Amino acid sequence: MPANLSPEYKRAEQAFRIAREPRERLDCLKEMLRTIPRHKGTEHLQADIKSRIRELTEQIAGTHAGPAHRHSAHVVRPEGAAQICLAGPPNSGKSTLHAVLTGSKAAVGAFPGTTREALPGMLHFEDIAFQIVDLPPISRGRMEPWMAGLLQTADVAWLVVDLADPECAEHVLGVCAELAQRKITLTDRWPGLRGEHEAPPGSQAHPGRRPEDSADSLIAEIPTLLVANKSDLDPGADEVSVLEELAGVRFPAVAVSAKSGHGLERVAPFVFNALGIVRVYTKLPGHPPDRTRPFIVRRAHTVADVARLVHQDVARSLKFARLWGSAAFAGQQVGPDHAVADGDIVELHAR
Repeated sequence: MPANLSPEYKRAEQAFRIAREPRERLDCLKEMLRTIPRHKGTEHLQADIKSRIRELTEQIAGTHAGPAHRHSAHVVRPEGAAQICLAGPPNSGKSTLHAVLTGSKAAVGAFPGTTREALPGMLHFEDIAFQIVDLPPISRGRMEPWMAGLLQTADVAWLVVDLADPECAEHVLGVCAELAQRKITLTDRWPGLRGEHEAPPGSQAHPGRRPEDSADSLIAEIPTLLVANKSDLDPGADEVSVLEELAGVRFPAVAVSAKSGHGLERVAPFVFNALGIVRVYTKLPGHPPDRTRPFIVRRAHTVADVARLVHQDVARSLKFARLWGSAAFAGQQVGPDHAVADGDIVELHAR
């Protein structure tokens, strides 16, 4: 039976798609439930929305965390140029990787389940930073319920696996299956990649992002990098390719060693390029540009998008901008719809 969703529901659904904060997403879900037509064709969707409302309510309230003082560990406010969540099976080296890249105090142990809460940290790259969130391990039949809320709004997932583990391929399948049950799909499609030759050597990638045209608004599709850890244990040269063949996945991949540091220099540049990140600097008339805090947009975004990040009032009153960098000449006057490029300097002029 057709769902015949109302315009009010579709507006709430669109707001849910772009919401990042848990409370904002919860409000959108409640509005979706309020406005959804009540008939047999929407029964399954109603049940999914109610389940998601329950999960988000528990995540915010911290009912899974035990003592009240620990509830904030389940809500991680996105920071930096992108939020990256570390997903993987037990003993894959996620926490060691997180500690090395961010300088965090992640608990590291030689036994499963060392990580029990979400732990954010910042990975600095040039003049920006990525937020990396270490999560508890995932395996078949085992995933903390509150993790779904974090992963659904993440910009990127790193699927961290132990290359030296004989059951590595099965672990990959287990993680993907467990996430799929919660309507989370790890995808090889990245918005900034137009073809396989732009991915790291030996990997493949295709364009894409969350399925905005999906009939199911609760599905999240997350661009994923396969981080094949413990390469210091000397796996074969084709080990990553063999792993992907056995697991039936084709993620962009990089072999690293959190212990020796091998390959770690490649992960931040890859995320920067594969997400299509664009840094834009602003200046006031008659003053030098502020190069200490770039505004972060994505490829094909415009001057108007930058203005919205500066302030909503600036965006509403924006008349034109002067542009240095990708413009035909320094200080060229451009309109709000002009696409910006990485490293551009804009001077915003209001009406």
